[in-house]
This record gives sequence, C-alpha cells and structure tokens, in this order.
Amino acid sequence: MARTPRDVAQNPVVRHGPGVKNHRMHEVKLSDGTITLSPLRLDDVEAHLAGEDELLVRWLNGGPGTRAGIEAYFRHCREQWDTAGPLRAFGIRMGADEVLVGTIDLRFAGEGLAPGQVNVAYGLYPSWRGRGLATRAVLLASQYAAGEGGAEAVIQVEPENPASAAVAQRAGFTPCKPTHSTDDTRFDWYILDLHAAAR
Repeated sequence: MARTPRDVAQNPVVRHGPGVKNHRMHEVKLSDGTITLSPLRLDDVEAHLAGEDELLVRWLNGGPGTRAGIEAYFRHCREQWDTAGPLRAFGIRMGADEVLVGTIDLRFAGEGLAPGQVNVAYGLYPSWRGRGLATRAVLLASQYAAGEGGAEAVIQVEPENPASAAVAQRAGFTPCKPTHSTDDTRFDWYILDLHAAAR
C-alpha cells in the first residue's frame, strides 16, 4: 500500500492541476478485463469499513476509519470529480457485480509534487492481496493520469513497506530520491514517465 503523506491527505490542495479535465462521476470507468476502476460512491462505505485492517490503517489511511469520517471523505471525493479538483479517487472492483476490493487515488497537485507530477496512492483489502491486483490498478490509473495531462506518476512508499515498493517496481516505476514529509516521515519515491509509458 502506498499512501499520500498524512498532511497532504488531510489538507487537500484545492487548486486545479494543469490539464485536469472535468468528468462527471458516472462517465469514468476503466477496465483491463480483470479489474475495473470507477469513482468511489457512498454505497462503498460499508465495504470499505469491512475491508479496513491494520495494514491499511498504517500505510494508507493514517488512522482507523469511522462511518462518519469515511462518508465525509467519499462525499469530498465526489465533489472533487464534479468540480475538477486535483483528487481522483477510484474504487478497485472485481467481477460482474463489481465487488469493492480496495481503493486507488490520484492527486494532480500536492506538497512536494512538481507541475505535471501525479501522486498515486493505493490499498487492497486483506483477502484480495497477493494476486497482482494492485499492480493492475496502478497501471490503469497511470494510463488515466496520462490522458488527463500528467507527465510523471509518483508513488511514495515508507521504507518499512516493501510490498508496496514491489508493486511500484512491477508497474514499471523507477526508484528515485527519498523525501521527508513535514512530520519527518521518510518516503522513497518511485517515478513513471507517463509519456514514455503511453507509447
């Protein structure tokens, strides 16, 4: 699981990123034939709360979720889609009934990101890990980011989270400079040139 540093996740930047287009939630659905990415919605709250475990809390969320908190966040995600804000939050879904198996989000602006860089943060629920689904989700989300004007996708991983680093490398990201957040958490950066990946 890779995550957005806590200060960015809790205080999203509200300015529009370059090239970020407005898409209504119901218009966006990405699939590779195995998984589907579509915007998070309020009826995902129950599945998300049921799927949250210690690893998601530690590496992605920064704290355990509550129903009220998750509902507020999912409403914020919808608002971001509807207003062309810098956040694009997707549910990772499986099967014809599109069971929610995790989440992935893109941030087209945020602390430490250069213009054109897009932060990618993802996490799967426990019973869905180890099947290559996170790598598939990262590849689909990166294709979407390229189509929305992103130049580089960035995955930030804490050094103690080798499973997430392995996802980044399987998806073709290259290790880059480590950085430190405002709370001094170290993040190893992995970068993918979206223009090269689109060729």
